[in-house]
Amino acid sequence: MSLQSKVRIAVLAVFVAFLTLGVWQRIAAQDDVFHIVKGVVKSVDKDSRTMVVKATDGTEHTIKWTDKTTMEGGKDVGKGVTEGSKVSVKYTEKAGEKTAVGVKNVGKATAKAVQ
Repeated sequence: MSLQSKVRIAVLAVFVAFLTLGVWQRIAAQDDVFHIVKGVVKSVDKDSRTMVVKATDGTEHTIKWTDKTTMEGGKDVGKGVTEGSKVSVKYTEKAGEKTAVGVKNVGKATAKAVQ
């Protein structure tokens, strides 16, 4: 096998590796699609780490939170969200289960902007 053939095979192998990596990243990124719901918290269950948010269109979303979920101001989500709070929740959805990535209490921000 000549040197030129070996170089062609090596270049082809690198091209196939990059193509495979690109496809794999695109497939993995599809799992991390973010959604945002804005509404009022109807209930909070600290034991199961879930909250029910009633959106402005009337639909209710049951969303769980984890230790990785961030809350504006560095608060724990279980302490920072209460019934009646106006929130904006950024979440992912897998197999019908919604998991919060970040929670923002928009009621306080609105009140500050109005004052």
